[in-house]
Amino acid sequence: MDRDTVEPQVETIPNERARRWVDYHHQFAAPSTYVYEFVWDTGADAVGPFCTDVDGNVLLDFTSHVAAAPLGYNNPILREKLREFDLVDPLKIAGQDFYVSGSGPPEDPEFPGPTQLMDRLVAMTDHYGMDRVFLSNSGAEAIENAIKICYAAGGHRAFTFEGAFHGRTLGALSLNRSKAAHRRGFPEVPGVISLPYPATQDEYERRWLTDGPGGNVVADKLHPDRGVIDPDEIAFLILEPIQGEGGYRVAHPEFARDLETLRERYDLRIIADEIQSGIGRTGELWAIDHLDLTPDVITSAKGLRVGATISRSDLFPEETGRLSSTWGAGDLIAAMQGVLTIDIIHEQGLLENVRIRGRNLRDRLEERDLEPIVDVRGRGLMLAVEFDTKARRDAVLEAAFSRGLLTLGCGYKTLRLLPPLDVTEREIGLGVELLIESIEAVTPSDS
Repeated sequence: MDRDTVEPQVETIPNERARRWVDYHHQFAAPSTYVYEFVWDTGADAVGPFCTDVDGNVLLDFTSHVAAAPLGYNNPILREKLREFDLVDPLKIAGQDFYVSGSGPPEDPEFPGPTQLMDRLVAMTDHYGMDRVFLSNSGAEAIENAIKICYAAGGHRAFTFEGAFHGRTLGALSLNRSKAAHRRGFPEVPGVISLPYPATQDEYERRWLTDGPGGNVVADKLHPDRGVIDPDEIAFLILEPIQGEGGYRVAHPEFARDLETLRERYDLRIIADEIQSGIGRTGELWAIDHLDLTPDVITSAKGLRVGATISRSDLFPEETGRLSSTWGAGDLIAAMQGVLTIDIIHEQGLLENVRIRGRNLRDRLEERDLEPIVDVRGRGLMLAVEFDTKARRDAVLEAAFSRGLLTLGCGYKTLRLLPPLDVTEREIGLGVELLIESIEAVTPSDS
């Protein structure tokens, strides 16, 4: 497959083999969130955003596995590095109980692992004074450990935001405010307070600012004379710099500055959930870097290939038994992929590519001025297209799939676009044309 010339090519999707795989899979799999019956053939050609399904259809993947495959398929630099690794057994170890090394000194081993991944993450967050990392298996675990270290530091209440999604474990679920199905019927951690998440100027002025003593909804609640909550009771405030499941809504910059003021005034601990938005997806290493807001904890996963809770020495509990995990930091291949992904982003200048291609993708969609599109928003290559109705969004998603373009829904009536970080101008053009063709196909003509 030649990345410079390949184009999506679809006959029937899903076809017979895909349907057979799906039917067989669901004989054993518990119900979960499968978007469509696309079955990737791991043995067939795939490169960059292009992949092949089990029926031979070639697709353009603008989902990057929900940002968990930031370099797309079969990145040649990553694969060459992995080929050099002589696989051992076990590849997954009890990483919180044992140390593991590649040959050579720890500062520059032949094969990087969990230690080097933590080294990279500290370097990526030193502008926030962060110097310690706890590795885990998933984004939800990264969130759970962020919650735990903040509770351990003091306080029993927390602030979360409307539209938030932080994971599916019980602690993370207690912070979710995106869809009722995520939380319905499950017990919740008490003391969680919901706040509006202003993404537009109108929302900031109408829903966030107040005439109260502090001038915004949080300041009013925490005010020492007229407030209703003792600031010492607040363990943390958690936010996504760009909401994922909530519809790719970007935090208003003045809202972020207000939070920074409150952080300084009340020593408010801020958790930045970067599970989907981190590791270069927005054109900066972290989406929080776009805002005038200092996080105390950053959580990462997906594109990092493992879960990570990153913070400062003074916030992590000193008692060794407070945080632990048998498999945390124990997947040697995943940790090495995380290190190599970070290195490739730096060495190939991919942050600049994300910024350029993201602007290109956004501009090309906006300049077509299609009537069903209500809004195009996001940062870098974390972009969303909001439609006039949910039915239209769903129809566009299916129409795009039938033409060989993989996209994902989010929010209520929004489509998200997550090309790989090294996406090319040609690939952006292909994706835009397929998306526009799909929109026009499901939009009735006035004639």
